Amino acid sequence: MTDDHDRRLRVALLGAGSVGSQVAALLLQHADELAARAGAELELVGIAVRDPDAPRDTDLPRELLTTDAEPLIVGSDIVIELMGGIEPARTMLLQALTAGADVVTGNKALIATHGPELFEAADRVGASVHYEAAVAGAIPIVRPLRDSLAGDRVQRILAIVNGTTNYILDRMDSEGADYADVLADAQRLGYAEADPTADVEAFDAAQKAAILASLAFHTTVPLDAVHREGITAIDARMMAAARDAGYVIKLLAVCERLDDDGAETISVRVHPALVHRDHPLASVRGANNAVFVQAEAAGDLMFYGAGAGGIQTASAVLGDVVSAARRHIAGGVGVGESTRANLPIAPFGHAVTRYQVTLEVDDRPGVLATIAGILADGGVSIATAQQTIIDGTDLASSRALLVIGTHTARERDLAATVERLGASDAVERVLSVLRVEGDGR
Repeated sequence: MTDDHDRRLRVALLGAGSVGSQVAALLLQHADELAARAGAELELVGIAVRDPDAPRDTDLPRELLTTDAEPLIVGSDIVIELMGGIEPARTMLLQALTAGADVVTGNKALIATHGPELFEAADRVGASVHYEAAVAGAIPIVRPLRDSLAGDRVQRILAIVNGTTNYILDRMDSEGADYADVLADAQRLGYAEADPTADVEAFDAAQKAAILASLAFHTTVPLDAVHREGITAIDARMMAAARDAGYVIKLLAVCERLDDDGAETISVRVHPALVHRDHPLASVRGANNAVFVQAEAAGDLMFYGAGAGGIQTASAVLGDVVSAARRHIAGGVGVGESTRANLPIAPFGHAVTRYQVTLEVDDRPGVLATIAGILADGGVSIATAQQTIIDGTDLASSRALLVIGTHTARERDLAATVERLGASDAVERVLSVLRVEGDGR
């Protein structure tokens, strides 16, 4: 029997930031264990960095650091990319695949925008692209969707895939704090970047939603097909109203199949949503992530854990490295991506959802009837209505808050109805509009 140490695979690492440095350290510290699991010694032959002298989270052997990535790429069996960004990561991974190497990446932006190009390059040479770390950090979700549920039919995914926004919304909910104050704390604690735009405007979550939907529905989902709304409009008053109604506000990625006038399509969107406090996603606290999958045969499945962090994400990266190593040892072609379903992607207006609309209205006879008429004309059915007087000192100028919950309807019908409500003389202001998700629909 051949000893694992008689077989050696060369591993190159591109990038040594918070995740990359942890991956390198674990490859070196646990070399024997990883060799036993992979069936071969995994030799870290070099780490490509911009500045070998830059401070890092872990101490790495200086002789492994280099600014010249090309010799590492063309001479390795497995190339790990943890640089981030599109270029030069895209060019380097295409070069690695052309040379026959398997690649492992945690680069969500690259997979969301250039995944098909990378997968095609891998197919041409029989290699594999592994990207478990690109979605939800340490949580295993790519392999379950791609492999474990390949024989099932995923109907819907509801996911919290951005730890920064979940941390902000969780504190706003539990403490009644203002958005700006919590964001400042998140930046101070390292949960949010100095420029938080990618997180709070949901660009990060949209990239992950595109990846999840592509896997779940076996269909290439371009990033520009994902509807995106951030959390910057959420305030303490909206949080309090949600809490009073038994909901919590979460930034959700929603990926689902639709019956679109008899044709099957898919909808992919990211936006703040009301989640009932009885739903498992409502209990996802702090910077954690969770992916709630509804499958035809398997039923409801929930994947929960740390969505970021150097050593946590390194766990997902090393799992992919072991998988890539086993393919090299066993031989044969890599596992390709299944996108042959080619389902059409529905316009955002075709999505089916529920709204909770909060209006400031005149407290006078006939107002409720007028509002009900506008909703009926728009084909929107009222599920709940709650009115609270907010200024009753003067009958002539009395105001009320009216919170209307709708039954499910097309997004385009709901949005058009809200626009008509805002233009009505019976409505002073449309204070907030939130979608309701995860209610058993």
